[in-house]
Amino acid sequence: MADSRPLRVGVLGCGNIARKKYLPHAATHRGFEIVAVADLRREAAESAAAGFGVPAAYGVDELFAAAEVDCVLNLTIPTAHAETGRRAIAAGKHVFGEKPLGTDREESSALLAEAAAAGLTVGTAPDTFLGAGQQTARRAIDDGLIGEPLHFDARMFARGVEHWHPNPEFFYQPGGGPMFDMGPYYLTALVNLLGPVSTVGCFADKKIPRREITHRDAAGGPGPRHGEGFEIEVPDHFAAILRFASGPTGTLSTSFATRVSFYDRQRPITVYGTEGALRVPDPNQFDLLPILQRVDEDGPRELGAATPTGFERSVGLADMAAALAENREPRCSGALGLHVLDAIVACGESAERAGFVRLGSTAERPAPMPAELPEGMLVGPPATAGAAGAASA
Repeated sequence: MADSRPLRVGVLGCGNIARKKYLPHAATHRGFEIVAVADLRREAAESAAAGFGVPAAYGVDELFAAAEVDCVLNLTIPTAHAETGRRAIAAGKHVFGEKPLGTDREESSALLAEAAAAGLTVGTAPDTFLGAGQQTARRAIDDGLIGEPLHFDARMFARGVEHWHPNPEFFYQPGGGPMFDMGPYYLTALVNLLGPVSTVGCFADKKIPRREITHRDAAGGPGPRHGEGFEIEVPDHFAAILRFASGPTGTLSTSFATRVSFYDRQRPITVYGTEGALRVPDPNQFDLLPILQRVDEDGPRELGAATPTGFERSVGLADMAAALAENREPRCSGALGLHVLDAIVACGESAERAGFVRLGSTAERPAPMPAELPEGMLVGPPATAGAAGAASA
């Protein structure tokens, strides 16, 4: 960026993730400001703008053309991430997108190539690994507190999204399923801890092929589609084994078919080393801290935070704004997102082929967060949405 003004961001997509996560927390960071929102449904954009005090509400084409927008925050559905990201790049905008980067390698690679050719930057969620929980786990491993990392066990077991999302079908269509939906959190966290993945093997099944929507409204009554049924199109249960280029191996299981989750949901990743083990917090959260057990200590202990606490969704966008100003790679980089996508797609390929798949991509471990943040990077509590902002688009 040529001047010190904040990065001016236009939000594309005004659904649940925009209203519940990004728009309420944007004001907690300096470095960027939300100047516009857009949606396929103009009324959804207007409602979000009114509820969160955003200056402009646009249609999709208007957002891409808007001169006051430097960067598009892409909160569309996963199958549209790469296509809409490429449109933003073609319009001369930087892009920060929700996870995953895309749903296939080729289109996502094209997005990054087109951005590089245009001198623009692509960043992608998840940014939860920038929170104190994952950063403290990273510091513990880097400082040798568990010795040489050997193995990990990671799991995400859930009953599915139809009990909380009013329109859940896209979670069970191509580009959906538990590995595409939740895998990015776990794989990004593991790459941050251990480096890039080299090889994957996986089994995948449709365990509950027909689903019933049981979503309830804000008052606790049946939602508008309560009781509707639908067929799933993709596997809802994955069991993978991964080898990392640095040597460690481990298992990653993701499921929307396990109605009882009898495991430590707060710290669902354990990394085992030659000198100890580390229970790593939920990679979909920010501030819960890891627990360390060393061979030379009597019992487990919770580690103190290695970096500041208090972040929420949008810290990755704030870091990307800082990266543009500092002429460096954002921590939530497009290259990291592409590598995670490569691993997710490879899991599906492995399940189909009944064999191991070697990844064709790699990525550097993101730079760790500093122990002390630049003054003003986290500037205040989240905003409270008004009635219009609280309603789901």
